[in-house]
Amino acid sequence: MEEEIVNRPQNEYTDDSIVHLEDMEHIRLRPGMYIGKLGDGSSHDDGIYVLIKEVIDNAIDEFTSGYGKRIDIKINFGEKRVSIRDYGRGIPLGKMVEAVSKLNTGAKYDSKVFQKSVGLNGVGTKAVNALSIYFKVQAVRDGKCRVAEFEKGKLTTDSGIIDCTEGNGTYVEFIPDPQLFGNYHFIGEYVEKRVWNYCYLNRGLTIYYNEKRYYSKNGLLDLLSHNMEGDGLYPIIHIKEDDFEAAFTHVNGQSSDYYYSFVNGQHTTEGGTHQSAFREGYARVVKEFYNKKEYAPEDIRQGLVCALCIRIQEPVFEAQTKTKLGSTHMAPPDKDGNYDSPLLKTYVFDILKRSLDNYLHINAETAEILQQKILQNEKERKAIAGIKKVAREASKKASLNNSKLRDCHVHYNSNHARRLESTIFITEGLSASGSITKSRDVDTQAVFSLRGKPLNTVSSDKVEVYKNEELNLLHNALDIDDGLENLRYNNVVIATDADVDGMHIRLLLLTFFLKFYPELIRTGHVYILQTPLFRVRNKQVTHYCYSEEERIAAIASTPKAEITRFKGLGEISPDEFKGFINQDMRLDPVLLHKDFDTKGVLKFYMGANTTERRDFIMQNLRIEDDESIMC
Repeated sequence: MEEEIVNRPQNEYTDDSIVHLEDMEHIRLRPGMYIGKLGDGSSHDDGIYVLIKEVIDNAIDEFTSGYGKRIDIKINFGEKRVSIRDYGRGIPLGKMVEAVSKLNTGAKYDSKVFQKSVGLNGVGTKAVNALSIYFKVQAVRDGKCRVAEFEKGKLTTDSGIIDCTEGNGTYVEFIPDPQLFGNYHFIGEYVEKRVWNYCYLNRGLTIYYNEKRYYSKNGLLDLLSHNMEGDGLYPIIHIKEDDFEAAFTHVNGQSSDYYYSFVNGQHTTEGGTHQSAFREGYARVVKEFYNKKEYAPEDIRQGLVCALCIRIQEPVFEAQTKTKLGSTHMAPPDKDGNYDSPLLKTYVFDILKRSLDNYLHINAETAEILQQKILQNEKERKAIAGIKKVAREASKKASLNNSKLRDCHVHYNSNHARRLESTIFITEGLSASGSITKSRDVDTQAVFSLRGKPLNTVSSDKVEVYKNEELNLLHNALDIDDGLENLRYNNVVIATDADVDGMHIRLLLLTFFLKFYPELIRTGHVYILQTPLFRVRNKQVTHYCYSEEERIAAIASTPKAEITRFKGLGEISPDEFKGFINQDMRLDPVLLHKDFDTKGVLKFYMGANTTERRDFIMQNLRIEDDESIMC
């Protein structure tokens, strides 16, 4: 018995093990609990954008409550400083400091004040404050104001309540803490997309972002028409009733239905109960309208693009980042656990039954186009059904042999704490995939190894894709055959050599995604891995350089340096690779601008117009001297 006690671990569980953390300290220690992943700004869901969102959400709540029709947003990209000013009621001055620095403190616990708000957990600006090296808040109410400044959540100055002449509202300014977010950067397109979404969802609101005016007259109708690739098969159907709004049409060349879905203005990128209710209700109404019970829901929905928003009281989300709705009713239960509000599903079904059914009866031409699209989808589905089955069996067999996919322990699902970190690297050749495989985080990072150059799919159809072993295995590894709902990895990273062959493989993969799964890129899941071109080192220090400019700077600061030129990923040792695919990993997001002509670009750069493309290359070719690498 004595021997057993002696061999126990020495880290005893005593009174000293019980540690109390102040509110701001807890946020800084566990930031992922409050804002999801940290990131460096390369991804649209990185923490620095969540910080911006939390502050804007408060301004939006003022607008939806009937106060203030303008919001000013400014980002100084060099200083990494963000400022947001609304013209609402202003935070009550007596409790202003507590409202931005004490958890479980705020007006949004009072549902009479904020009926259908997103920020109901009392965290919002507290997280922004705690995770910033500088945070300033100013509230103005009827000729009185108060200004307070913080560093990492700790109060440094407080003006108290003083007289002022500014208009009512709240001003927040902050700089995210590089100690937490690393060498982060803001991508303007990500912020602009969020700004547009706020305008689409709040008609009558004007936002000035870095002095540019953003405004939407027609709500979700504008969102869909501005973001949809090409023209719809029929005019966009726009339904708005009480707390529900949807705009939708069908397009050709899309593998499944695609949604821009929102709850109380929150972009629910993973959908949820409201999106499921729409999908099911839409298919049911269409089947009943045509009186065709045999129509398959997937044939009715394939090619559907929809912008959807619903407003409910005290929504319940499946995670702190609020990307998936879990509510089943339009309002929470009373204190006895009873629901007075309707089921969310019933509410959505009833609106679709009235509005969509009426629209199709009135607009016979649209009804005919829709039916032809359904029949076309059915024909295509049946044509590839046999090939699909064989391809999936081959895919399963290959997966069992683990010949191409080296999976990770975490997959992209809403219930896992590290789901936002789940990543798959698509590599070329065994040597590169071997280096990454030995260096990766096996919990969150998977590797898919290509064999040579994949098929150029610019002129292919889905049948050819299923017959192509390489691409069939790839899209099955991602599990995107039926849309993004089952996507297994949040980040799809193309990791090819920085030479001509590597660039060609990169273009072939992007062509495949743009042609058959554009929503994968459109929703910000695809990235290009940056790997160093040079290593500059001496006995004291090592620099990895990603450009010629970085190489020159490293040589200048490193006496007697040894310079190595990396020609391929396979030349980088696994130990070195760990530094390139960890939390400091450099990723270039693949972005689709709203005016990007996907079909035209693919046809010109990847099509059969060899002569035209050759002339373009010759006219735009830049020849640079190959400077020798010297110490």
